[in-house]
Amino acid sequence: MSKDKRRKKIKLFLHLLPFLIYVCIFSYVPLYGWIYSVFEYKPGMQLKDMAFVGMKYFSLIYDGSTNFLMVFRNTLVLSGLGLMCSVIPVIFAILLSQLRSGRFSKIIQTVTSLPNFISWVLVYAIFFSMFSVSDGVINQLLVSLGILKAPVNLLGDADKAWYVQTFIAMWKTTGWSAIIYLAAIAGIDQELYDAAAADGANRFQRIIHITVPGILPTYFVLLLLAIANILSNGFEQYWVFQNALTRDKLEVFDTYVYRLGMVNMQFSFSTAMGMFKTIVSIILLTAANFASKLLRGQGIF
Repeated sequence: MSKDKRRKKIKLFLHLLPFLIYVCIFSYVPLYGWIYSVFEYKPGMQLKDMAFVGMKYFSLIYDGSTNFLMVFRNTLVLSGLGLMCSVIPVIFAILLSQLRSGRFSKIIQTVTSLPNFISWVLVYAIFFSMFSVSDGVINQLLVSLGILKAPVNLLGDADKAWYVQTFIAMWKTTGWSAIIYLAAIAGIDQELYDAAAADGANRFQRIIHITVPGILPTYFVLLLLAIANILSNGFEQYWVFQNALTRDKLEVFDTYVYRLGMVNMQFSFSTAMGMFKTIVSIILLTAANFASKLLRGQGIF
């Protein structure tokens, strides 16, 4: 290897080094805390003074006395609905790329991306102000128009909680998620479109035979990552939207682990639950990657 190539590789490694240190400090060093899952952890005590309990808290995960099955169901359903809606940003990006006016396309892209930067607390405030039973703008409008006889408690309806939260998540993230697919579309060779147009293909045919195959690799990579994170569907959204009426439908792993550790002070049990979630996520990622290699001949590792 020449000196120039060696220097170039060293320079690239030094550029990457701060990120490696960041990941090591915030992602790998905290794994030391997993050891508390096999001890009766009490704040302020040293590890040697704690009682060793082995797999006690892991066995409690499957104990019928816990809310594990409810939490597991809610997490899988909400993540499943999110996976089913994962094609919406793809469709939105394709439609956005077909707009003839570049300025109008940028305006729509900017407007639809803005909700991604709004905190979940403000998102809750927005939807509460629109759908509140007492003074919600949408409720009052529909009642005044005679469409509804009485205000609907949309944010307090347990039967609709899963679908309402999926809609809110899509409203918040669709515009931002579409940016990745717009970048993939921009990377498609324009000559393919010109050749297809010369052969008589209309706009719809060019989308089906050029645009869609061009962004499928990006979609499948993001889909594999989403499958790996199927048990990590977020904390803030479900924490702020939970209430006494919808908690049984919106209690997911992230909120449950937080409630166990920070509210109920069950540190060891919450650590065991976090470990379970991580291990299952790794298994899901490996299985999804294997299936992708088997069906498509490509994977992410």
